[in-house]
Amino acid sequence: MTKLHPLRTTLLTTLLTTLLTTLLMTLLAATQERADRRDERGDVPGWVLVTVMTAGLVAALWAIAGPQLSQMLRDALSSVRG
Repeated sequence: MTKLHPLRTTLLTTLLTTLLTTLLMTLLAATQERADRRDERGDVPGWVLVTVMTAGLVAALWAIAGPQLSQMLRDALSSVRG
């Protein structure tokens, strides 16, 4: 089993954390904005944009770091199992 370089692991973790934080902040802002505009009938183009951008970011991240992320998951699971 190959170990990832600690710097690469830190970089991937930081990238993934930043991506998830940005996604959650975007969803929270969209939810708050929607709550503030109860009289309007939804914002379909905005939700479509958020969904497409999220799918694009996940696909790009997976294309770039898929094998490393899979290896990190395997290493984490094997360390828990012992």
